[in-house]
Amino acid sequence: MKLCTFEIRTHLGRHHRLGAVLPSGILDLNFACAARLALTGESLPKKLADVLVSDSMREFLEGEARAMAAAEETIRFAEQSGARRGPNDETLIHAPDEVKLLAPLPNPASLRDFYAFEAHVKKGFEKRGEQMPEEWYQIPVYYKGGHHNIIGTDEDVPWPSFTEKFDYELELAAIIGRKGRNIPADRARDYIAGYTVMNDFSARDIQRKEMRVRLGPAKGKDWCTALGPYLVTPDQVGDPYNLRMTARINGEQWSEGNSGSIYWKFEQMIEFLSKDDTIYPGDVIGSGTVGTGCGLELDRWVKRGDVMELEIEKIGVLRNRVV
Repeated sequence: MKLCTFEIRTHLGRHHRLGAVLPSGILDLNFACAARLALTGESLPKKLADVLVSDSMREFLEGEARAMAAAEETIRFAEQSGARRGPNDETLIHAPDEVKLLAPLPNPASLRDFYAFEAHVKKGFEKRGEQMPEEWYQIPVYYKGGHHNIIGTDEDVPWPSFTEKFDYELELAAIIGRKGRNIPADRARDYIAGYTVMNDFSARDIQRKEMRVRLGPAKGKDWCTALGPYLVTPDQVGDPYNLRMTARINGEQWSEGNSGSIYWKFEQMIEFLSKDDTIYPGDVIGSGTVGTGCGLELDRWVKRGDVMELEIEKIGVLRNRVV
């Protein structure tokens, strides 16, 4: 499945809804589930649909495997029936230009960003004139990001007043879909609901100062992160470690890499995160930056007005303009 969160304008205001991207358009999963249940004779189809397939991505993920199965059944119903209106005349299918895509998960439970691509890490230490630490090869390290400051594709990102070194970072993110604790790596993939593109915006001058006192990154990152355009389930992605990753600035390609060059895999990250701790549906795990996947490595810097397009094969293009 290719899932999204979209905004629709109505005479009652703007509403955020959970959608599935189909060839015929964007399916409102909650309304379509209610339509499917109504045809089976269910006496309270909308109330049951609200439980099975919430209109909120976060609540949907909290439904775990049962919600995923209900969404798959709802998509099959929509494709086979061709229904476009629900029992109360709800719109089931929207043309893409009728809605605005938001971040697929606008309100993550948490955001942890790992440092998992060796080429990027080595380049960073090289630029600081330091040796690659042996500890990096011993545990998958991460920092906690500002999970309240999430934007989606085609949303503007403000240039923060405290930096003159704005940077993009090209990352693959995994979104957790099951609650768990002490999860071994060989079972960890069962806990991934899907993948998305992540742009870990960075204020490099502030980040440099934070790192010099051996704390952070914090302020250099927390102010904004972009996710999108979709959450793509593992069955649609296939091998997550063989995806082409590119970044374009104003249409010019700056970065190219492959997710297969990752050193620490998501399964190892999940094993490490869940040691005597609990992971929850809606947690976001960033891969860290792929090699050459940021301006810092290239000595090229994003400017005000630039359009960043981060693309990962089988997932899509995450596009943001700096304002």
